[in-house]
Amino acid sequence: MTTDPAQDPDVQELATKLFNAARSGDSATLAAYVDAGVPVNLSNEKGDSLLMLAAYHGHAGAVQALLERGADADRPNDRGQTPIAGATFKGEVEVVRALLDGGADPYAGQPSAVDTARMFGRDDLLSLFGQGG
Repeated sequence: MTTDPAQDPDVQELATKLFNAARSGDSATLAAYVDAGVPVNLSNEKGDSLLMLAAYHGHAGAVQALLERGADADRPNDRGQTPIAGATFKGEVEVVRALLDGGADPYAGQPSAVDTARMFGRDDLLSLFGQGG
C-alpha cells in the first residue's frame, strides 16, 4: 500500500516546523534541513515558499541562507506574488537587497515589486530597482 507522504503526520509536523522557522527567521534550522535534503523550494498550501515566508516576515539572513542553497528568488505563490514584492509591500529594505543580490526580478509577479513600490510611494525601493524616485 502506497501512502501520500504529504498526508503523513510526521511529514506535516516537519513542514510546519520549517514554515515556522522561515517566519521567525531561524536561518540555522532552515539551512540544516535544506542541507539534509529538504527541498529548498518547499511551499505551503497557499504556494508560499520558505523564501516567501522569510522575505515577507523581514528576515534577510534566512533569505540569504535559502538563496545560497538554490531557492528560486522569483517563485510566485498561488496569488502570483513573489518574495521581492512581499518584502517591498512590508518595506523590508535589507530583504529586498538580499533578494536583488540573489537574482530576484523586481518586475516579476502580480503586482510586481516595482508596481508595489510605486503604489506605496517607496521611492527608496524604486531607486534600488533602477527606477529613480
